[in-house]
Amino acid sequence: MSNTPEAPAQDRAHAPAHPAEPPRRIRALHTDDTVTVYQAYSPALGLPAARDGRFPAAWKRERMTWIKPSFLWMMYRCGWGAKADQETVLAVEIERAGFDWALGHACLSHYDPDEHPDRGAWQRELKGSPARVQWDPERDLRLRALPYRSLQLGLAGEASRRYADEWTVAITDVTPLAHEIHALVRSGETAAAAALLPEERPYPAPGGTPGLCRVS
Repeated sequence: MSNTPEAPAQDRAHAPAHPAEPPRRIRALHTDDTVTVYQAYSPALGLPAARDGRFPAAWKRERMTWIKPSFLWMMYRCGWGAKADQETVLAVEIERAGFDWALGHACLSHYDPDEHPDRGAWQRELKGSPARVQWDPERDLRLRALPYRSLQLGLAGEASRRYADEWTVAITDVTPLAHEIHALVRSGETAAAAALLPEERPYPAPGGTPGLCRVS
């Protein structure tokens, strides 16, 4: 017998259809030309970025930065914008061509014997890749792990610089949206909360995206 508590009826009514979901999939708000990813920063960085529509000079382009197409995974990571130095949640709209370039130049963040002939080959690939792919459990409205995974993409070096200075189309402060959805969830109004979520649809991952070669 499972010890996992059963989800409240209102949560089950608005839960995704798990059997229809593959183990891994990129889900994102996207158009023909752009894809939206999420990050959270301190107000000192996040507010100027949203105001100007680009990352300020203080944003360290030489460091690895992680972008998340899943809004709810970002909420899990930043605690709905309540964690220190993550109080400003940003929706960053970037060029699809840049996003696809990063996926095409990425390697897995961890060794996977199904993808790499040996650990040494993975380490060599890791050293030479400007991007990292990580598959993390998707989250529901109460930020509980779901039985399928969504993308987290790490950008370093050339990828980080191009993300900040070439691929970014628009930056929006979605902290008020995060707080509104969280308040509805806390009050049990899950249908209303779900209606406010960004419309994330399956994204056509380019061939060779790490972690998808053995997963449909």
